[in-house]
Amino acid sequence: MITLALAGKPNSGKSTFYRAATMAPAEIANYPFTTIDPNIGVAHVRTDCPCKTLGKPCGNCTDGVRFVPVNLIDVAGLVPDAHKGRGLGNQFLDSLRQADAILHVVDASGGTDSEGNPVDPGSHDPAVDIEFLKFEMAMWVYGILDKHWSKIHRQAQTRTFSIHRGIAEVFTGLSITPEDVRDAEVGAGIDLLTASEAGLVEFCKRIVEISKPMITVGNKVDLAPKGAIDRLKGTEVNFSTAAGELALRNAAAAHLIAYLPGDAAFRVVNESALSPAQKGGLGKIAEVMKDYKGTGVQQAINRAVFELLDLIVVYPVEDEQHYSDSRGRMLPDAFLMKKGSTPKDLAFQVHTDIGKGFLYAVDAKTKMRVKETHVLSQGDIIRIVSTAK
Repeated sequence: MITLALAGKPNSGKSTFYRAATMAPAEIANYPFTTIDPNIGVAHVRTDCPCKTLGKPCGNCTDGVRFVPVNLIDVAGLVPDAHKGRGLGNQFLDSLRQADAILHVVDASGGTDSEGNPVDPGSHDPAVDIEFLKFEMAMWVYGILDKHWSKIHRQAQTRTFSIHRGIAEVFTGLSITPEDVRDAEVGAGIDLLTASEAGLVEFCKRIVEISKPMITVGNKVDLAPKGAIDRLKGTEVNFSTAAGELALRNAAAAHLIAYLPGDAAFRVVNESALSPAQKGGLGKIAEVMKDYKGTGVQQAINRAVFELLDLIVVYPVEDEQHYSDSRGRMLPDAFLMKKGSTPKDLAFQVHTDIGKGFLYAVDAKTKMRVKETHVLSQGDIIRIVSTAK
């Protein structure tokens, strides 16, 4: 399953974002390092379910909206010089190894300083925090490379040694390939054999960009003075109110409102059960949602999965006539696949034996057989025919 990580300085709202996205417990408080050990839960990416166009509800979606699970990690907050071990830096950075992509949560209100301590809203420039995480991660990666650099550089003097492969082996935990190393070398504009320290740091920045794609989430937008938001305009920030999303999910669970994560608005269904304070709170959330077309939490997760990781949702079935599995369940599974994936790739993702025994596939929508090299599209429903049972 795809894994996303929430990263950023302390007290930026990561744990509130985590709770809102997963509805799992996590300690929340207005002081740094509330989170020490990583919280690991399940969030979901939102997509249109194919049953909307098939004319028959599948039972696995809500009003035609399908939610596909992804892992979400909320790690300890990061402070300046974390790559040197300051704060919980080493633990934080090591927790990011398993992430496919990172949601960098910054305090868009400017209400916390670089250490995560509360300050007056707007007094800290949130734009400063955006490059902060990239720098700390690049320096952490550089520290790993530097420990092995003398040996790698010495081995690179022999004809049989590939420096790209040698560096990739050092970064095994980051899932870096020799091709990634070569791309980072080109992107940094250096020759690894003759690079200076500054050149190697730039190279490590590129490695981070390749191995850990990242989006910035400007959280606490509901608390942000206009000046703080203006500082972030022009940057590719996904604004959010994690506290607002958490309130809406709780209200929906209590049947007070009609709301699905990612909706641009909500509808009150039991106004008589709301207290004046609750009505006022929901009214403020509605104003923020109007400005940003939602709370931004589900939107950030979707953007990470569909844009950063370039994934699509594909539905494997065993009966193409009824779009079901062997037990008659319609569209029982939804798989996240890389764009450009083929039916054979899908077969391997369903089960290794099914992939090994792959014969051909059928597009359930057209009822036509497709080749193993056929490129899958978003929302495809595919029956796989394999020698494996």
